[in-house]
Amino acid sequence: MRRMLSMRDLKPQDLQGLSQESAAALAAQMLGHIEQQARDLEVKQKLIERKDRDIAWRDAKIEKITFELTRLKRWKYGAKSEAMTAEQRQLFQDTLLEDEADLEAQLAALQAALPKTLSAPKAPPRRPRRQALPDHLRRVEHHHEPQDTTCTTAGCGQAMTRIGEDVSERLDTVPAEFFVHRHIYGKWACRCCQRQGIERLVQEPADPQIIDGGIAASGLVAHTLISRFVDHLPYYRQEAINARSGVHTPRSTLAAQSGRAGAAMEPLYEAHKRFVLRCPVVHADETPVAMLDPGAGKTKRTYIWAYARGELDAQRGVIYEFCLGRGSQYPVAFLGGAQGPPGSPIDDQPAWSGTLVCDQYAGYDRVLDRRVYPQRIAAHCVAHARRKFDELVATSEVAKEAIKRIGWIYHVEGQFAGMDVQQRLAARDQLTRPLWNELHVWLKLERSRVPDGGSIAGAIDYSLNSWTALTRHLEDGAVPIDNNFIERQIKPWAMGRKAWLFCGSELAGQRAAIVMSLVQSAKLNGHDPWAYLRDVLERLPSHPNRRIDELLPHRWQKPVA
Repeated sequence: MRRMLSMRDLKPQDLQGLSQESAAALAAQMLGHIEQQARDLEVKQKLIERKDRDIAWRDAKIEKITFELTRLKRWKYGAKSEAMTAEQRQLFQDTLLEDEADLEAQLAALQAALPKTLSAPKAPPRRPRRQALPDHLRRVEHHHEPQDTTCTTAGCGQAMTRIGEDVSERLDTVPAEFFVHRHIYGKWACRCCQRQGIERLVQEPADPQIIDGGIAASGLVAHTLISRFVDHLPYYRQEAINARSGVHTPRSTLAAQSGRAGAAMEPLYEAHKRFVLRCPVVHADETPVAMLDPGAGKTKRTYIWAYARGELDAQRGVIYEFCLGRGSQYPVAFLGGAQGPPGSPIDDQPAWSGTLVCDQYAGYDRVLDRRVYPQRIAAHCVAHARRKFDELVATSEVAKEAIKRIGWIYHVEGQFAGMDVQQRLAARDQLTRPLWNELHVWLKLERSRVPDGGSIAGAIDYSLNSWTALTRHLEDGAVPIDNNFIERQIKPWAMGRKAWLFCGSELAGQRAAIVMSLVQSAKLNGHDPWAYLRDVLERLPSHPNRRIDELLPHRWQKPVA
């Protein structure tokens, strides 16, 4: 019996003289072999595709981990370099000096090898111009005249004539001056009535004070509050500063004065809250602060929630609320609409409606639930979307292009300053809407090109997933492009917590929120915070509650001296 030739052993001359049955068997074998090869190729192709997906996933993972490591190192060696010991810091500085000298030597060698070219002559350095001292400062004049104004020319000896003067001004200061108000209340009696056995005494009643029975006048209390909440000086530092002027003010006394002043300003704070929430566009943000937890022997994290009238609104105002957490229940209660006990402030407060400018923190989802609050609209912050790309700009060309495109939008938006709502809306529709449309198309195209799970994919998704809220300002000229305004109002808290470290209690946090709300709003309206607080604290004890709005920062007028 003739042996069937193997496909690998088959030669062209073997095909000659084959019978019909042998040719059919050989063809069947060849077809089977081809089908097997096709199946093997299909399996290999699937294996290659799976490996390609695995490689793409690993590349995205490596990119994300590399980015996180880079950011971690920047935090560790940049923001927390004070964690090094003195010896380590000195060694680190020595190394930096060595590297700097090395680089300068290399640069000098490279520059020396360049061909000599004639450079344009440098312009003479501009002399700095000294700014004029403010006109409102008190001037103390010192006159300097020659002792002898007789001409000393030989043979003359005549009296000289004053033809002008040169004036130079130097800025000076004296430490804070403490002084005492002496209130003398005269007593008047009727001698005639006395002879008849009738006591008749007339005397002016004492003026009501913010601190009854205390020695601190409104100016001193205002100074203490400003030092604490504007200059961020703890009470023990204020005690030492006052002691240099010979005045003993124990920190406990300063704290007690601040506590009473904060309680007295609470009705004004509530009126200010109503004023802020009357605006149809409100900014919102939050920042952590530490609060002392005596039972645990350490501090715990609490939060300051900040709300402000729209940056483009004609009237300015910001208000803070001290809260024990970051949950959505706090902004829900503050903006109204929360279910409270009958007769409680929450129950009486109507729900705020309008556009809330905020970031994409999930805590705002409940606040902006359209099923519960159909009159509320979200406007997300463009600056937050930009930061997602800014973190990747060193490693991604896509991030660089995104930063450039958003920069164009900001440049055009900056030209709208001073416009009213309708003018700004029309300008946005004509100038910036086309830029936003181009950015939207470009982001979707780039998203289809990058793998899932990567950092750049997350940055693009951050913008695309909230595109309607991100471009809300294109539909309303009163809505700003970002939430930077409220972040600037939160900055004093970030500065303060580095100085006073923590709030002593929940009540202390609430008191700080009251004072900071009024002081920061006074600054927004161009007032001197000390002059505002001093006048308010002096007028509050006798001011009618029905006219409390007259003392709000946006309505306050500086008293005429």
